[in-house]
Amino acid sequence: SVLKDVYKTTVFDLSRWRNAQRPMGAMGPNGPVMPTRIITKPPSAELKPNQTDQDTLPPYDVLDGILKGLIEGEMGVHSLAAQGFKEAVVRRIYRMLKIAEYKRRQAPPGVKITHIAFGRDYRYPITNGFDDSVEPSI
Repeated sequence: SVLKDVYKTTVFDLSRWRNAQRPMGAMGPNGPVMPTRIITKPPSAELKPNQTDQDTLPPYDVLDGILKGLIEGEMGVHSLAAQGFKEAVVRRIYRMLKIAEYKRRQAPPGVKITHIAFGRDYRYPITNGFDDSVEPSI
């Protein structure tokens, strides 16, 4: 997937930018390409009626900050909590990130956009119970 390594807030920013721009010589439609309703619609996996991702996740700007810290910043739960994120939320996101590793292994390759991308740069063991959520004391 082309968007595999792009945070949700960046996807929305790119969509808004593309709607405001039309490359010279483009053969596509004039005006917005990405419908505004897609950008403003509450995110959902649409597994149940009236379900939104924010029923179980923090707002995307908070979620993306936590994910950037965990993945690109290689930070632990305590470090992110010290930056102002709620520790319980960071722990939950970390756990979800860890248990979804098998899904990333099944996914097709994607374009690398960020400093540390899923796949080659960021992998967690799936079966051995590895857990690095507790940061060592120095």
